[in-house]
Amino acid sequence: MTSTNKNSNIEQFRSVLKAHSLKATPQRLAVHEAMLKLGHASADMVTEEIRKHGDTKVTVASVYNILANLALLGIYHHRMSSNNKMYFDVNTFKHIHIYDSENHRYKDVLDNDLLEMVEKHLSKRRFRGFRIDHVDIQLIGRPSTKKQKGTTPVTV
Repeated sequence: MTSTNKNSNIEQFRSVLKAHSLKATPQRLAVHEAMLKLGHASADMVTEEIRKHGDTKVTVASVYNILANLALLGIYHHRMSSNNKMYFDVNTFKHIHIYDSENHRYKDVLDNDLLEMVEKHLSKRRFRGFRIDHVDIQLIGRPSTKKQKGTTPVTV
């Protein structure tokens, strides 16, 4: 499993946008810069980050539209949290998520062995009426100690 992101800097992001015939607008660039900093974020979080650290004018709606469109293109991944918000992820490589149900944050869990074991097991299974496209594992928990900040990957 690769642990690099194809959009890990602004120049790569500009190239990806160009490949999809999209302009590198100030709003798209600001959203991507915020996402690189945050890792996993909702439109509200990205908007707040842009307003705190940038001079690009954005609304939550415009940020959500940019994030959703980029997710449809595979530039980001997205997932619905248990607090009923859409979160976006800059890491598009295979990995596991742990969702902090108290602070509504995601962290990456890098465990190739677990992913391979689950995928191997499921490759032998058939689910009537379904074809499995990919495996998406999400663990749900809460901090066992005081609040932990950041999106540092957890390696098992």
